[in-house]
Amino acid sequence: MIQPGDEIDHTVRDNPERCRYELIVDGRIVSIADYQLDGATLVVPHVETDPAMRGQGMADRLMRGMLDDLRAGERTIRPLCGFAAGFIREHTYDTDLLA
Repeated sequence: MIQPGDEIDHTVRDNPERCRYELIVDGRIVSIADYQLDGATLVVPHVETDPAMRGQGMADRLMRGMLDDLRAGERTIRPLCGFAAGFIREHTYDTDLLA
């Protein structure tokens, strides 16, 4: 079982056609963050991880990649999802991304 701190080969990608960020591990989507665009702000109502992969830090990896991408694109986030909001609260260096 993968532990939250373990290094794994993964990719976080924005899928604008489906309005979501996706975490890809071993060629499959294991976690998603749905969003709606409001100008340069992503409104994130939902983050979900495949039940078989829960408890392994997948949503954390997804959030890290998504926030890094938002920062690089000079965009902000409005997390409506409790998980997303909690992740940003725990990582105070990301609070500047809050809309």
